[in-house]
Formats: sequence, C-alpha cells, structure tokens
Amino acid sequence: MADFHLWATYAIILATVAAYVSERFTLEIVALGSLVAFLALFAFIPYEASGGLPPEELLSGFANPALATVLALLIVGQGLFATDALDKPARILAKSAGSSSTRTIIITLITAAMLSAILNNTPVVVIFIPVLIVFAAQRNFPVSKALMPLSFMTILGGMTTLIGSSTNLLVAGVAGKAGLTIGFFDITMPGLLLAAAGALYVFFVMPRILRDSSSEKTFRQMQSGTQFIGEIRIVPGHPFIGKESKAGLFQGLGDLTPRLIVRRGMSFHPPFENVVLSEGDRLMVTATRRAFTQALSHGAAGHIADSESETAAVGPDYHIAEAVIPPGSRHAGRTIRNAGIETEHSVHMLGVQRKSRMGRTPVSDIRLEPGDTILVGGTDRAFEDLRESHDLLVLEWSAEPVPQRRKAWIAFVIFAGIVVTAALDIAPIVATAVAGAFAMIATGCLTLAQAGRAFDRQIFLLVGSAIAAATALESTGGAQLIADGAVAALEGQSPAIILSGYFAVVAILTNFLSNNATAVLFTPIALGISTAIGAPPEAFIAATIFAANCSFATPIGYQTNLMVMGPGHYSFRDFIKAGMPLVAIIWLTFSFVGPWYYGL
Repeated sequence: MADFHLWATYAIILATVAAYVSERFTLEIVALGSLVAFLALFAFIPYEASGGLPPEELLSGFANPALATVLALLIVGQGLFATDALDKPARILAKSAGSSSTRTIIITLITAAMLSAILNNTPVVVIFIPVLIVFAAQRNFPVSKALMPLSFMTILGGMTTLIGSSTNLLVAGVAGKAGLTIGFFDITMPGLLLAAAGALYVFFVMPRILRDSSSEKTFRQMQSGTQFIGEIRIVPGHPFIGKESKAGLFQGLGDLTPRLIVRRGMSFHPPFENVVLSEGDRLMVTATRRAFTQALSHGAAGHIADSESETAAVGPDYHIAEAVIPPGSRHAGRTIRNAGIETEHSVHMLGVQRKSRMGRTPVSDIRLEPGDTILVGGTDRAFEDLRESHDLLVLEWSAEPVPQRRKAWIAFVIFAGIVVTAALDIAPIVATAVAGAFAMIATGCLTLAQAGRAFDRQIFLLVGSAIAAATALESTGGAQLIADGAVAALEGQSPAIILSGYFAVVAILTNFLSNNATAVLFTPIALGISTAIGAPPEAFIAATIFAANCSFATPIGYQTNLMVMGPGHYSFRDFIKAGMPLVAIIWLTFSFVGPWYYGL
C-alpha cells in the first residue's frame, strides 16, 4: 500500500503540472483540485507507513511562516505604493542619467534591481512602469526595450537576499523544517555574481533582440493621455497662493495648465502677465488624470469642486475614476453648477472632457452632454453607491486610489524597520513582516480593503497546495526516490555536474509552473540529492532558489512578466526569444560559481 501512495502522489503531481501548463483552468482551481486530491487520497486510503499522513500535515502549508511572510510583505509593498514612498527617490536616481536614453534605462533598471533586493518584485515593477513610460516619451526610445528588462532585472535583484523574492522565503521555509537555516545574506555573494552576468545580457544584448513594438507618437499619447478641464478654488491656506506668472506662465503648478483665472467677476486669459494667485481666485486648468491625481496627493488640488461648500477631503480610501454621462441621464443638459452630482452621489467633480471643443468659461458654467466623460473622486462607499445609479456610468477599469503622499515617510519608516530587523537578525522575519503589515493599516497608509487586494489569493493557494504536495512527496519517499534516481543516472559524475544538471531541470520547469510551486516541490528533492552524494545541502538549496527564479522564458513564468506584457506590447514569442538566452546564461554562470563557492 505504501507503493500505491507513492505512485498516486506522483500521478497527482503530474496531473497538476499538466493542468497548469494547459491553461484550460484557472490557477486557483488547479491548486484547490490538487489539494483536494491529496486530502482524499490519504483520508480514504489510510497511509500507515512513517506514522501516517493526517490532514493537518497536508494543510500545514497554509500556516507556513514563509507564506505568512510573503503575504505580509505584499501588504507592506502595497503600502509603499499607495503612499508613493519610493516614487520620488526612484525618479531622482533615474533622472541622474542626463539626456542619454541608454544611461537612463541602465540607471533606472539598476535602481529597480537594488530595490528588489529588499522589496518584493511586484510593487517595484508597479512603481517603475509609469516612470519608464514617461522617460520613453521624453527621451525618444521605445518603451518595449525597457519594460521586459525591468521585469528581468527585478527578478535578478531579488536573487541577492532572503527577502528579495517570495521564492527565496519559501525555499528557506521548507529547508528550515528540515533543520537547515538560511540567513538574510547567505545567498548574496553567488546571487550578485549571477545578477551581474544577467545584467550584462539585459543591458547590452536584449535591446538588440527586442523589436520596436510601437511608434514614438504612441508613447507620447500614453504619456499625455486624455485631457480634462477642471476648476481649482484658491481657498485660505491653499499652496498656490502667491504663485506669480513669469513670461506668461505659472511655475510650480506641476502638470496643470492654466486656461482661465476668475477674480471677483473679472476674467484673465493666457498669456498671463504679472498675475499673482490669491485667495478667492477660481483657476481653470487642463490636465491629465495623472496630473490631477498628483495634485490631489500633494494637497494642491484638494479643493477642486463645483460647489462653494464642498472640498475634496483625500483620505486613505479616496479614489478617482472616470464616469460617462449616458443618454437619458438627469444630469444631461444641466450646467455642472446645477447638475447636483456632488450632493446627490457624495463625490467630487474634478474635471470634464468631451470630444467637441469647450469654450474658455468657468467649469461650473459648462453644460453637460450625453457622452461627456467626467473625472470624479470619492470614497469606496461613495463609488459603491454610484455604481447603482443610471445617471452616471462608472468606468471600472479607471478607478485608482490617490497616493497618500503625506504618509509616505511613515510607510518608509515601517519598511526600513522590517529590513533592518531582518538584516540584523533582531527578530524573526515573519514577526516583523506581519507587524509591518499591521502598522501600514493602523497608521492609515492602507485601508483594510486595499490590504485585502494586496493579499494575493493565487500565491496563498498555490503555495499551500504545493507544500501539501511536497509533504506527500517527502512522507511517501517520493522525493528520496527521485533523488536516488538522479544520483544513479549521473553515477560516476562529480557533484558539480549533478548540481548543474539539477539546476537546469528546475530552471526549465519554473517557466511553465508557478515559480513558488516549483521552489517548494524541489526543495525536499534538493535536500535528498545532497544527502545521497554527501554534498553540502546549502549548495543545492541555493541552486533551487536561483533556478526557481529563472522564470524569464515565458510570460506566465512570473507575475511581473505578465504585468509588463501589455504596456510593452510583447508577444509570447518575445519572451522566448529574449528570455531563453538569459536562462542559459544564469545556468552556465551558476555551473561555475556554485561549485566554486560551495567547495564542490
């Protein structure tokens, strides 16, 4: 019966792998199906060898400290993103390149890689995608030559420390259960060598492989986006008070372009000569939604409204979104002043846009028409109510939170505390990560809803089911059998050759499976092989970490690849062409570095 459980375990794992690769089912369904299959196997056909395998053992992965650490760090990363805590430092470093597009890309990617060493890759890519899109438009280079390298460099940077990638933490967690402790910097030296080899390829070879996916005009359109016209009331204490026009232009308004100033019934049109903004002015501006978002986050547009009494109170749950005036709407035909959108829906009117030309009149006097797109801001609760209205159609894809920049320093202090305590081994990483996630919520850097969205359901289910599979492999002797078979197949070969062959197998599979699932499944196999040949287990654990991170050859290999696929206009073939050589480079580099570093 023991052999039955062993081969049944193999069968379930192979079926799971086939289901993942086929893409006919969602990852969550496959992961749950795999978990149910293991629970049913060992529940209905009891496994009596090695003391049995009760359900609580199979489900222990969902309480795994490494998994808790990964999910907590995702929440912390979302807090950094929601407050734009890393946005300004990233842009300063990237802009230090001057006017050279090549230096711009290299410095930006190096910055992203360095951040990835201490922060999960996903929020780093989220931060740098808009940065690179803007630089591509400003400095005349195709963004397709920068976004895939961005994903790859964050993966390479994540190889250098224990918390650089969820893969690293999960491997360390499984190894820890076997009695092998992996420190914060234990993989740093070989990781840096691998990252350096990969970076040379990314910087100097990949740009020649990647095709131009769109024209410069498209990039400028992506940067500029749709223009809205809005109105800012200069109330007491407003940061625009005292701004003076010079050479017909106002400095210090960011990307907001003034169109009209109304002061005590008098109108001032551009070009503005010797005009100083003062309390009581009504400033009509045109800007993209991104510019409005930035103004709101800095407090400069905190008083955009179409009524005298309403102001936009930006809190952690404050979002902006686009909404369309549909035919038959009660708001159509009314001026913005009399439409009652703010009072009826509890949102703030930030701007309006239509295809036809609008005259230079105060925003409150603009008469709404069917088809107009308006930019509105409000809380999650306000948008929930707005979705039930037939007078405004919210474009769901357009909703995004306004960064809480005034709390950026709080988010950064929380993040720095996690890194310092982990690096100095002051407290367990799981404790500091969970505490950091709680602090992000408690200080208002994140709402519970935002933290819930940062909680990655796919990672939770994939890792939990993968640990169940790894537990079954270990308990039934399946992992040891694979290890013995690998050693037998390479009988007579040196440990260095065996290490290289093992790395190649894991590196190939991680491009078709979840990198996290691959890492968890192969960690017990790595320990079994090292025991069988008498090699240091640290060498094979490091091989598992680095190989499972080699998810460069397919867009499904890692979630950051999927994130850049759309903005970079990449195809599946682009990842194969550009990613496969990088997998080979990392494999060959480790084949030399690994045996040297670990004394094989």
